[in-house]
Amino acid sequence: MRKISRFFIFIPVLFVFLYVSGCGKDIKPETSYDPEKYLAKSDELVNAKEYKEARKVLLEVKNRDTQKKYGALAHLKIADSYVREGEPDLAITEYRKFVELYPDNQYAPYAQYQIGMIYFGQIESAERGTGAARTALEEFNRLKKLYPRNPYRDIVELRIEKCRNILAEGDYLIAEFYFSKEAYKATVERLESLIARYPDYKREEVVLLLLGKALRELKDKNKANEVFDRLIKKYPSSKAAKEAKKLLS
Repeated sequence: MRKISRFFIFIPVLFVFLYVSGCGKDIKPETSYDPEKYLAKSDELVNAKEYKEARKVLLEVKNRDTQKKYGALAHLKIADSYVREGEPDLAITEYRKFVELYPDNQYAPYAQYQIGMIYFGQIESAERGTGAARTALEEFNRLKKLYPRNPYRDIVELRIEKCRNILAEGDYLIAEFYFSKEAYKATVERLESLIARYPDYKREEVVLLLLGKALRELKDKNKANEVFDRLIKKYPSSKAAKEAKKLLS
């Protein structure tokens, strides 16, 4: 997996910057254990890009958290530290573990959201980003299923829409390739599948135009005309509709 892209300057890494009450002095082995001071120290280390040292401190909190009060937060900070370090695979692993270990924790929706956002940040284009888009879509839908009242609902819907459009665009590019190779039956099958799976695709007019053209090449004139008529009625002002009118005449 590629390093985290510049997109992640916008990801809400909530806990890396969280300073719980307590001083920021160096923690020495002989000092008494104070989880709040340890967590504050881990923040200092992360901000200083001392990620490995920060995780040592956080692991100490996890191992000594007999009351189960600070261990979950320490675990989440470990995952966040990998985001800051630019290690997406390791971050995802820790976020997944968090959701599995603490499914009812108040921060579990955040952990699941971060998994989706890491994949979302790896989307480049329809040509190169369909794999990341598909996985991001799966993770966002999982967030909605597990935590329907999560605080990221609005932004997640926008992310899902983009993922779906990327996937639809990828199918359209494949159909265009088939058409260029005169594989018209494969073109029709790909486009009909696209329309069925992504009825909200924002470039439906070009899909309908190519579908009509492929049907004409297959000598299915009646069905081709039906598709062109649908295109013209639904997108009357589009360039695709103008071309469809010419083909009909």
